[in-house]
Amino acid sequence: MKNKKAFLYGIASCLTFLTHLAWAGFSVNNGQLVDSNGNPFVMRGVNHAHTWFTSNTQAITDIAGTGANTVRIVLSNGTQWSRNSGSEVGNLIQLCKSNSLICILEVHDSTGYPEQTTATHISSATSYWLSSDIKSAIQGQEDYIIINIANEPFGNGVSATDYVDDHIDAINALRAGGITHTLMVTAGNWGQDWQYFLRDNASTILYADPQQNVIFDVHMYEVFGNASAIQNYMQTFANNGLVLVVGEFGASHNGNNVDEDAIMQNAEQLGFGYLGWSWSGNGPCCTDLDIVNGWNPNNLSSWGNRLIHGANGIKETSVAASVYGGDGNGASSQCTWTDGTVWPMCSTDVGGWGWENSQSCVSQSICP
Repeated sequence: MKNKKAFLYGIASCLTFLTHLAWAGFSVNNGQLVDSNGNPFVMRGVNHAHTWFTSNTQAITDIAGTGANTVRIVLSNGTQWSRNSGSEVGNLIQLCKSNSLICILEVHDSTGYPEQTTATHISSATSYWLSSDIKSAIQGQEDYIIINIANEPFGNGVSATDYVDDHIDAINALRAGGITHTLMVTAGNWGQDWQYFLRDNASTILYADPQQNVIFDVHMYEVFGNASAIQNYMQTFANNGLVLVVGEFGASHNGNNVDEDAIMQNAEQLGFGYLGWSWSGNGPCCTDLDIVNGWNPNNLSSWGNRLIHGANGIKETSVAASVYGGDGNGASSQCTWTDGTVWPMCSTDVGGWGWENSQSCVSQSICP
């Protein structure tokens, strides 16, 4: 009996090892998002509304220039806006990789369903990820991308049961279809979760995933206008050992205050990610949410200056994913140059370009 137990234990260990290999990429471990090297990764980044500005891919390089380690990219499955194809998605992923950015891809067409009458159900977003051209573009990129199933997939007026069950159905469909990436689930109530459907049911959604590889996304706008609301919300996820990302936020929204200082401070203290909305191109209602004015990386808005250069901001707290050479102490063995080229970082700072290991390297002091 003892030998039989040892034999069975060995089989189980092998299966666990093989399963881990099958899930190469990001994963959730002990309440942390970890990359494929097993190192914790905390998102510090920016949203880019690609699907409405498809020719403006320079924005991704410019976002990397802020020191961001992540970009969240708006895509369309074709139900509200022009569909972004697999080849287009593949090019975006390569741009992210060339700029040492982790790429979060999201389908925006479900925003506010069914309150927004033109929005489509989360099942349509699920079908997009499983379509042959998109699936071909994202498979094999698990080390570099995270799939945000659908942006703000429900508005108001739906039940908690519908919110939870429809997300579980989407996750199971993606897993059955061979998608092994870390999945990101966004809150309802137009992302702000004022009814707490996400906060109170996140554990149920996580454990319904056969891989238990799900992180959670709240959008903090006017519902989060004071520090106590922000701290209480984030602390609940921390207490439950869940990974939370503030996937969108600004300094104001629709003329209402947002406590961006508290968002960034609490995210830093709890090890949660944040992604400012958005690089540029917001309409007349929301120009105060533009991080740069007129797509010009040298013309930061007041919001952009706060996000990038302020306390607990991107410059101060962003660490590259270790798949790009970052380490747990904020150092990097690589430098992304201004043209997007990735160069080795010199081990000794010579104040310029150097030569090590039979190749050119860049001194940390001149790395942009």
